[in-house]
Amino acid sequence: MPNNKELIEIAKLFFKLGSIAFGGPAAHIAMMEDEVVKKRKWMTQEHFLDLVGATNLIPGPNSTEMTMHCGHERAGWKGLFVAGFCFIFPAVVITSVFAWLYQQYGQLPKVEPFIYGIKPAVIAIIIMAGFRLGKKAVKNTELAILGIITLVACLFGLNEIIALFGCGLLGLGIYFFKKNTGNLTSFFPLLLFQLVDPSKIGVLKIFLTFLKVGAILYGSGYVLFAFLDTELVANGWLTRQALIDAVAIGQITPGPVLSTATFIGWQMNGITGALAATIGIFLPSFLFVLILNPLIPKMRQSEILGAILDAVNVAAIALIIAVSVEMAKDTLTDWRTILIAVASLIVVFVFKKMNSAFIVLGGAVIGYLLTLI
Repeated sequence: MPNNKELIEIAKLFFKLGSIAFGGPAAHIAMMEDEVVKKRKWMTQEHFLDLVGATNLIPGPNSTEMTMHCGHERAGWKGLFVAGFCFIFPAVVITSVFAWLYQQYGQLPKVEPFIYGIKPAVIAIIIMAGFRLGKKAVKNTELAILGIITLVACLFGLNEIIALFGCGLLGLGIYFFKKNTGNLTSFFPLLLFQLVDPSKIGVLKIFLTFLKVGAILYGSGYVLFAFLDTELVANGWLTRQALIDAVAIGQITPGPVLSTATFIGWQMNGITGALAATIGIFLPSFLFVLILNPLIPKMRQSEILGAILDAVNVAAIALIIAVSVEMAKDTLTDWRTILIAVASLIVVFVFKKMNSAFIVLGGAVIGYLLTLI
């Protein structure tokens, strides 16, 4: 049974990460690996990798579900709920403030100078995590080849879910080729919700709409915006400009990108809409992780499922590297951002024990100062 000390430790850690975790799911997972594996040793890197791989196979926001897995590993189901709530809470509060300001004044505050240096610093954190986890994931030549194929495919625009499942199937094929066996079991259930009637938007309808999105959303939180364009803009519940501004909110706030649902819900029905959207979109993740977490050790014990998991783990590392490459192309646009990225890389590889929070905060301060030049 978890004690209060463990739950308080979980709450402090994930509240901190929820407050400073900029840069999207890959960055969040990189920071978690640094905190729970490297510093606190709550689990091995191999098990952390298994959690990352399994999380990529279920719907919902990957990094938020990883916080729940980490909390469950430390303190059971109570730790799961404490970790998830504390990671989500700071982003929801910050997003709510932005939503209120947007509703009052019709525009977003100018915060770009304060986040100018964060993304270059985050790229360094992602690369370091990819390097550390990659050493554990690449167990043999076949997995190395699968990882390279997945990375190249992602860089050429292959959908990340197709890449993950495709790599898993290739890993399974290699296993059967080696073992010459023919038994296969699979257990991937798909949970679907029907579209709600688009006649009138209310709190219940907001909740059900975001519950459906949270239950079927695969990939990173950025896929959310395509879903919402279909669900909300096409039905006339939200203007496209408000959705575009919601995308901006997702970029400039820490924590899970899906906290954007709070902003959108607020525009649709005030604070009650914000609460309905937030609970709806995150609730499926808590349920999925609660069901999945106890199954992962059993998956690892099965040779067939273990082969799939090994391949998916390598694919997950390839996705992390691909994200860092894409972020670098978008972010490193001048000498200032390049300087911050290089300095951050030196720091994470030389001062390996430095907390990733200091890398993020340092990047923010240096970036702000450099914008004054």
